[in-house]
Amino acid sequence: MRFGILGGTQVWGDDGTPVPVGGPARRALLTLLLIRPGDTVPADRLAQGAGPDGAPSAHALQSQVSRLRAALAGAAVIERTGAGYRLLADPDDVDAGRFERLAAEGREALREGDAEGAVTALRAALRLWRGPALADLAEVEQGRAAAVRLEELRLTALEDRIEAELVLGEHRCAVPELRELAGRYPLRERVSALLMRALYADGGHAEALLVFEQVRRHLAEELGADPSAELMSLHQELLAVDRTPAPAAPPAPLTAFVGRSGEIAEVAALLRVARLVTLTGPGGVGKTRLAAEVAAAADDEVCFVELAPLRDPRVLAQTVLAALGLRERGLHAVDGVGQGALDRLTAALSGRTLLLVLDNCEHLVEAAAVLSARLLTTGPGLRVLATSREPLGVIGEHLHPVRPLDDGAAVELFTDRARAVRRAFVPDREAVRRVCAALDNLPLAIELAAARLRTLSLEELTGRLRDRLGVAARGSRTADTRHRTLRSVVAWSWDLLDPAEQQAARRFSVFAAGATTDTACRVCATDEDVLAALADKSLLERTADRYRMLATIRAYAAERLCEAGEESDTRASHARALLGLLRTTEPLLRGPGQLRRLDDLSAERPELLAAVRRAVGAGDWRTVLELLGAASTYLWIRGAAGAFAAQAAAVLDALGDDVPDGLGEEYALCVLLAASGPDGRQAWQRHREAAGRALAAAWSGTDAGRWPAGLLPWMMQHASDLGAPAAHALVSAQRDRPDRWTRAAAHYVAAFGPLGEGDFCAGEQGLRTAAREFRALGERWGAALALDALAGLAAARGAHAEAAALLDEALGLAEELGALEDCADLLVNRGDLTVTTDPDAARADYVRAAEYARRAGSEPTLAAARRGFADIALLDGDTATAREWYARALDGLDPHRVKGIGSRVRALAGLARIAQADGDAEGAASRYREAAESAALPGRALPESLRLLGLPEALVEAVSGRASAAPS
Repeated sequence: MRFGILGGTQVWGDDGTPVPVGGPARRALLTLLLIRPGDTVPADRLAQGAGPDGAPSAHALQSQVSRLRAALAGAAVIERTGAGYRLLADPDDVDAGRFERLAAEGREALREGDAEGAVTALRAALRLWRGPALADLAEVEQGRAAAVRLEELRLTALEDRIEAELVLGEHRCAVPELRELAGRYPLRERVSALLMRALYADGGHAEALLVFEQVRRHLAEELGADPSAELMSLHQELLAVDRTPAPAAPPAPLTAFVGRSGEIAEVAALLRVARLVTLTGPGGVGKTRLAAEVAAAADDEVCFVELAPLRDPRVLAQTVLAALGLRERGLHAVDGVGQGALDRLTAALSGRTLLLVLDNCEHLVEAAAVLSARLLTTGPGLRVLATSREPLGVIGEHLHPVRPLDDGAAVELFTDRARAVRRAFVPDREAVRRVCAALDNLPLAIELAAARLRTLSLEELTGRLRDRLGVAARGSRTADTRHRTLRSVVAWSWDLLDPAEQQAARRFSVFAAGATTDTACRVCATDEDVLAALADKSLLERTADRYRMLATIRAYAAERLCEAGEESDTRASHARALLGLLRTTEPLLRGPGQLRRLDDLSAERPELLAAVRRAVGAGDWRTVLELLGAASTYLWIRGAAGAFAAQAAAVLDALGDDVPDGLGEEYALCVLLAASGPDGRQAWQRHREAAGRALAAAWSGTDAGRWPAGLLPWMMQHASDLGAPAAHALVSAQRDRPDRWTRAAAHYVAAFGPLGEGDFCAGEQGLRTAAREFRALGERWGAALALDALAGLAAARGAHAEAAALLDEALGLAEELGALEDCADLLVNRGDLTVTTDPDAARADYVRAAEYARRAGSEPTLAAARRGFADIALLDGDTATAREWYARALDGLDPHRVKGIGSRVRALAGLARIAQADGDAEGAASRYREAAESAALPGRALPESLRLLGLPEALVEAVSGRASAAPS
């Protein structure tokens, strides 16, 4: 017989059949006896728990015991012992006993590092619970202490289980449960610590830090206590994490590197004396693999840029930026004004020690040469390793020809790959040498041939290759002849595929860089077994959940696709699959899984570029508009819109103001994307009215647009435009939409109306609403924008502690988005809060801001940090240093960049103070006048304009009061 007290008291027979035990009094009596089976429970305690209305009655107790014995029918013994009763049962026959045993086993397994065993035991323990512990003793005092103890053990077991799941990498599933637990137990520090760890593991660094602030505040308010040492240590660990985006690493090797170990050292030595080294040779000779091995062995930081998928040389700089993990623009910037991608890239690499690998340059030789020359000229710590079938032709370039393997290495490679498909393969070295010689000792050809030993014997393979190639061995060969050999081997391997494999392989050639299994199956009209078979035969490579095809094989497969007449249909299928992915993912970009989804779409960026380029080439404007519209949210949040500006402009050139039916919103987003390019201002001026009408129609009345994230860049683009009132009204009108992100964005935009009119209270309320909504969604882009604006308002009214807390939160969000330029800007703002009260803290913020700005290649934010250095020097009385820093800052501060106006005003005011100190009253007044002109906003009084910039009141008074003293 089994008993249950973890919930309502239950009894089951050995066959699992429920056994009725009677009413509430009898169940309460049984519960008291089961709390510690085998232990005697005093009669008076049993009587208090089981008597009528809780009244102590010996007679009632005896009666209930007798009835309980009858109900149990002798399957369990209740004995009278001295002054009480006991129920004889094994603790494991009671669910509470089994729970405690399993929970202890799980905890011990976790302590010993067996996370899987811990999860198994703890899940089994927690499944025993059916409700509150000792539910039939809820009104009985005797059971409360035992129930509290069991509930505490339950919560501890739950924490242990979640901790074990985090060890196993199940952080995504744990976050919702931990959020709910943290809400129920806000003072339970272990729950908060687990939530912080889970959020961090899921990319929520800023959210994890916010959880710490919340629990710290709860502890202070409720208990007057500080967080524990363990929680403080976790907080410090998270603060110390470097959130700087990492450059793309060399591709992980799938097989052993055979035959070129000496060349790794040779190329590395060459890179120590030459800053540009190009590995040259025919396709399939192993240039990429050698470059990857050299990069993996390098001591310096490495960025590996795969150029094979790229076909448009105009976006080469953006491609390298993306590989470096850098954005083209900050969270606030949406137009092409200011630094272009090449300027930003040049600035980002100018002070960095880095090995930049440009792989597969042959189809972009001229663009790669121009880029390499410029980067090497401005970046003394930069070295470039290129792979190409021909030299780049740059002065100072050193060439390292990559030749076929020698005979011994070729045999070793063949044997290694053969054993991968036939473990018992015993090579006949002479026969293998002849095969490799027939293949010109080309690594790719050898791998393709060796993969066929799964189904062919070595003798059969030799005969088929001899028939195909017409030779058994070769002597010295030219690169062109080797190329024909490789092509023949690819064709031979292709001919051995069955029809389904050939179809999948030729259709796979439409992928620019690769595909997930699901997407590949959809586009190639195939299944996982066929893809796996192609990988087994070395026609595809598989890493993680993605497949890719080597450029040499892809070129051959593309020819077969064209010959089969399937090119148009396959490209359309590729575009449809990508469009479906974008449409499905876009809403998720505006929620808590934002970072993960951004990474997913970043892997698809080469496919998006390829699909858009093909659709533009085919004049398929509807497909281009649909793709750009669906991708726009990703492009804005990731700061990658500029890479698609030229293609968007091409669409507008073809369409003019003729908006396709049903695609008005996509047309408006296309105009915004075109405006993000270097020639974007002209595109914006030409098409903004048509775009405005189209967007208004999409978001009018009860209708809601498909891509709400476009509302923010629409408003930002109008920030200094004559159409700003209409844009502001359109976006503000969306505050009652059912979509939460749309409401948040509308509140954010609407707040700037009252702010512009001087109603700071109403404006701040709108921003707080926006921040609250964005936070609730777990969305970082909108939240960072709202928090930044709120911090400026708090600083303007002197609430520096509040402003610093808001900036800290915004900084964490910007770091997670890789928005280093915005991080630098936020750090400068935080330094400005403390520059007069804590110069050391301010200096640290300015230094960190400068580091972020340099890494991002952002001259304007670097100039703002320099202005901060000048402020500190002026406070120290070092006017000469301050003057120099102010001058350098002004050189880099764009007077048209809204985010830089505040720093420009501060720099000019600082120079005015220096002039005053030098006794130059006229010069001081002139500088104040310049500051006033920089800050002036149309229709606003000067003090109001200065306050809108978030400047402190002392500076507002100084600029407002003294600018008038300048001679007219």
